[in-house]
Amino acid sequence: MTTDTQSRFARVWDSDVMWSFRHSPVAIVAGLVVLLIALAAIFAPWIAPTNPYDPSQLNLMDGFTPPMEPNAFTGNSYILGTDNQGRDVLSTILYGTRISLFVGISAVLFAMLLGITAGLIAGYRGGWVDGLLMRIADVQLSFPSILIALLIFGVARGLIPPAYRETMAIWVLIVAIGLSDWVQFARVVRGATMVEKSKEYVQAARVVGAHPAKILIKHILPNVMGPVLVIATIGLALAIIAEATLSFLGVGVPPTQPSLGTLIRIGQQYLFSGEWWILLFPSIALLALALSVNLLGDWLRDALNPRLR
Repeated sequence: MTTDTQSRFARVWDSDVMWSFRHSPVAIVAGLVVLLIALAAIFAPWIAPTNPYDPSQLNLMDGFTPPMEPNAFTGNSYILGTDNQGRDVLSTILYGTRISLFVGISAVLFAMLLGITAGLIAGYRGGWVDGLLMRIADVQLSFPSILIALLIFGVARGLIPPAYRETMAIWVLIVAIGLSDWVQFARVVRGATMVEKSKEYVQAARVVGAHPAKILIKHILPNVMGPVLVIATIGLALAIIAEATLSFLGVGVPPTQPSLGTLIRIGQQYLFSGEWWILLFPSIALLALALSVNLLGDWLRDALNPRLR
C-alpha cells in the first residue's frame, strides 16, 4: 500500500462519518447484517445447497419437509425445511434475496435519476417550470405509492405483448417502483438547489459564462448529495418492501423467479395447515434486510447533520 493510499485511508477513517459509525453500535450491527445478507445473495449460486430454479434438482417427494427433520419418504433433511415443491427453503431465500436487492437498488437508482434531474431543473429555473414539476409532484403525493406502482405496473403489463411479459416483469416492476418514489428526491433537491443557486460560487460561475448544465452538474449537484444519500438509503428499504408487497399480491416478480415477497405469498397459503416454516423464514429474512437498511439510513441522516456533530 503506497503512502498516498495510506493517507487517504487515514483521512476517511478519521472523518466525522466514520467516527460516528465506529461509535454507533446500532449502525455497526445493521451494517454487518446488510453486508452478510448482500454477500449471501451475491454468492448464492456457490453457497446455496441446491438451485431451487433447476427442475432437475427438485424432488416432489421432499415437499413439506420440516426443518432439521428427515423426510418421511426420501430421508433427506434440510436446515430450514422445504416448500410445497420440495425446494430447499434456505436456497430459495438466498436466490430470492438476490432478486429483491436487485429490484430495490435498481428502483432507487431510477427514482434518484428522475428526482435529482427534476429537482435541479425546478430549483434552478424556477417560474412555470418549477410550478409545473412541483404540481405534478403534489398530485402524486396525494396517492399512496403502492397504488401508483400498481397502476403503472398494470398499464405497462397491458402494453407489453404477452410473449414478453415474463421476461420484462422485473424491469416493469423497477420502473413502477421508481416512478412512484421520485417525488421525495425531487422536493429535497429542489429546496437545496434554490439555496445553493444564490450563493457566491454559483454567481461567479454565471459571470464567467458557464453553461447552466455545467453549473448544475459540477457546482450545485455535489453540494446537494448529502440529503439525497439519506433518502436513498431509507428509500432502499421502502423499495424492497414495495417489491415484496407487489409480489405478495401476485403482480410482481413472475413465479419462475420468486423474490422474498413471492416466497411469503407461497408460505401464507400453508400457514394454517401446519407448514409454518415456509412463511416464517422468508419473512425473517425480509424483516432483517429492511430493518437493517432503515437503521443505516437513520444513522446516516444523523451523521450528515452538522447540528448533531
